[in-house]
Amino acid sequence: MKVLFAAAEAAPFIKTGGLGDVAGALPKELVKQGVDIRVVLPFYSQIDTKYKEMAEDLVYFYMHVGLKWVYCGIKTLELAGVTYYFIDNQDYFNRNGLYGEWDDGERFGFFSMAIIEMMEKIGFIPDVIHVNDWQTAMVPALLVDKYHWVEAYKGIRKVLTIHNILFQGIYPENILGGVFNTGHSIFHEAGVKYYENVNFLKGGINFSDVVTTVSPTYAEEIQTPAFGEGLEGTLRYNSWKIRGIINGIDYDINNPESDSRLDYHYTAEDLSGKVANKKALQQRLGLPVMADVPLIGAVSRLTGQKGFHLIEEKIHELMATRDVQIVILGTGDAEFENAFRNMEQMYPDKCRAIIDFDVTLAQHIYAGSDMFLMPSAFEPCGLSQMISMRYGTIPIVHEIGGLKDTVIPYNEITGEGTGFSFWGFNSTNLLATISRALDVYEDQPEEWQQLMSQGMDSDFSWAQPAKEYLSIYQSLL
Repeated sequence: MKVLFAAAEAAPFIKTGGLGDVAGALPKELVKQGVDIRVVLPFYSQIDTKYKEMAEDLVYFYMHVGLKWVYCGIKTLELAGVTYYFIDNQDYFNRNGLYGEWDDGERFGFFSMAIIEMMEKIGFIPDVIHVNDWQTAMVPALLVDKYHWVEAYKGIRKVLTIHNILFQGIYPENILGGVFNTGHSIFHEAGVKYYENVNFLKGGINFSDVVTTVSPTYAEEIQTPAFGEGLEGTLRYNSWKIRGIINGIDYDINNPESDSRLDYHYTAEDLSGKVANKKALQQRLGLPVMADVPLIGAVSRLTGQKGFHLIEEKIHELMATRDVQIVILGTGDAEFENAFRNMEQMYPDKCRAIIDFDVTLAQHIYAGSDMFLMPSAFEPCGLSQMISMRYGTIPIVHEIGGLKDTVIPYNEITGEGTGFSFWGFNSTNLLATISRALDVYEDQPEEWQQLMSQGMDSDFSWAQPAKEYLSIYQSLL
């Protein structure tokens, strides 16, 4: 089976979020399961130099983008058994950032057309093309509309994965002619029409054979007005083809037994290394080195969507009533960055706010914390809660989306569970759940260690999700 996996980012080349993690890990696992899967990405200027130097020129051609005759180079390299293709055009991809440019519609419109035109030129016609999020969601629509006459493409089946429905790619109607050089045959409610604009993601939903999201609960949530971001009607209309598949995490990278970024290694059977990592983290951050004081970590974008206003509302009460340390790593909205900086000044022995993006420090927090805070307002899947459990750190989460699907609430009667969760998105519920977790940590050490072991023994590898994607591909053929 041949699959072309198209995404706007993928680890280890370039990554801004969960999409990059998925696009980096899922193809590697599918290769292990016997799939000839190849990945296509933009050739951004920000890609690490060592990978740029590894990439070889394969072919180049020119194509129309609106009235412009545009260069398109194809570069390639192989890594971990996966063949990668890179679409090269420095006018579009030599920018300060990956997204948020004034011409993103044209940039990723070009990328989508280049993906399709590349296939014949490199001699790889996939059985399935798997696109991800709005940046590549127009590929299924273009295969049906603009490229339906290409004989070699007629049998290609189309899968779209929605990683976050908040981002949809909405542009004026004239993008159809001005970028894609098409008419208006797909500008209708069952196509790409969104009010008076073109919606890339809506086109992908309507013209794909299967639409997946990154957790079963999120697949249900986005079909409601509360979470559908205006596309709930389109998703309900297409509900027959929507599937929810929980993401995995890369076990090669996230492994407490071998993680090269950690000071000490450990297993579920021998947790002494975890205690040593906690002390090392406290020392590194200038906190009092006290193994018995509960340490709560958070690694995240500092936004309201991630629930940080709930933490801000109750952190003074938490600090005043409990003996606890809190470490927050991330960047985001200025109000939260400033609020947590002030918290550090007010509670120098109990709080640290590192306003930065630091991958190594993130691993130290996953491994060195006792609890991991993730009170998101919505969370399509989430990876941090799975990583924290892998490292024996107990998650405290809002029971929503992928958090609901991956964290089993602690049951004090049976001892079952892998974390603590709350229902009802408010700061009172969050504080009560943190307090409940602290009570178990302080008063029931054996139960706490059992929770840690149960989380570490959970299987969040990509093996099972990859089997589910493979099953979808096979069903389409």
